[in-house]
Amino acid sequence: MITRTLLERIFEAAFIERWNDHPHPDVFTELGKQGHKMIIAWVLGRSEEDAGQRMDWNALIEGGVFEFLHRVVLTDIRPPVFHRLMQNPVTRQELNDWVSEKLEPDLAALSPRMARRFRNYHSVRERTPGLVRRLLRAAHFMATKWEFSFIEHWSASMYGIDQTAREIAAQMKAIDIPAARAMLLNPDSPLWGFISLVGQLSFQKRWAQTPRVPKTSVLGHLFFVAVVAWLVSHEIGACPKRLYNNFFGGLFHDLPEVLTRDIISPVKASVAGLEETLHHYERQAMEERIYPLLPPHWHEELRRYTEGEFFNKTWQEGQIDPLQLHPEDIPDELNHDCYSPMDGRLIEACDKLAAYIETSISIDTGIRSPALQDGKRHLYERFHRAQINGFPIGSLFEYFR
Repeated sequence: MITRTLLERIFEAAFIERWNDHPHPDVFTELGKQGHKMIIAWVLGRSEEDAGQRMDWNALIEGGVFEFLHRVVLTDIRPPVFHRLMQNPVTRQELNDWVSEKLEPDLAALSPRMARRFRNYHSVRERTPGLVRRLLRAAHFMATKWEFSFIEHWSASMYGIDQTAREIAAQMKAIDIPAARAMLLNPDSPLWGFISLVGQLSFQKRWAQTPRVPKTSVLGHLFFVAVVAWLVSHEIGACPKRLYNNFFGGLFHDLPEVLTRDIISPVKASVAGLEETLHHYERQAMEERIYPLLPPHWHEELRRYTEGEFFNKTWQEGQIDPLQLHPEDIPDELNHDCYSPMDGRLIEACDKLAAYIETSISIDTGIRSPALQDGKRHLYERFHRAQINGFPIGSLFEYFR
């Protein structure tokens, strides 16, 4: 069972401002940073596969979610202090145990096995970190470096900024992932261009036409949708490839908005044919500006995540028509890695759940508008009875009614 407190814990990261001890724009939040980190991890993981490494993608996703939850609980500790504490075996274990105890009720409600895996992930100290931890560490520092390029400009005259720059440079030198090092040595590379372009989704506000608390970015929204879709996928017994597709399908589903901006549903619905015209433009813009930054054999996966993103799909490599759409739930007999299933309807429900929580929390804090109130009502009416493969996803909307 996914609890309300676990959803609130995830969304809480939208309130957590980063770099709040430096002059900074108000767009860098922990939720957005984690979304950027996991997109970078996907780029690094695909690069490692191209180099012949075997990737355990679900271990990467799980590790990313576990590290995120750990950081949210310890958010009051400044990063330099946090890293120093984690280098001490005694304080590290004490902090990890405390975080595990805080999250135990919610993770155990989801799955006792998930709670044990969380505790083990943060208790085991590998003498030589495996590929998953090294990839996540590299992705974390690369996202930090991208943000710092803006912070450094704002803080040029601030005492201590040079020390921060040196600490980040030292962290970068410790990265041992070849693709990461290649991008850091050549910031004009296409892959770094993709990572930088995706980072710009942190500047795009959702519900930009109305005041709201907290403000959320498209990048943070993508991460929220990905995590909740991944959690629900566990509830429905998804196979490993389905877990992978539902997480990264959620993480990339609004990627075209880096080129088109977030256009709200009432505007799309108000002009006949506008939504289809926008989809055509998005596909064209992706072909012209996004795909040239990525290796050609990565394109098909992104197309599945960004075109018809809310359709249930399976994929059978080698078939004349490998892509199959499913108007209803994906049949149980197709819940196998060889069919590469993806629950677009689940991603859509999580997308709308994110919007519902955004409206609900803002209204609860006293920041309300007709747009938020109407949006909340319409979302509830549409989804409060919804089920995905037998899972009552409408119950997650009920939590915030």
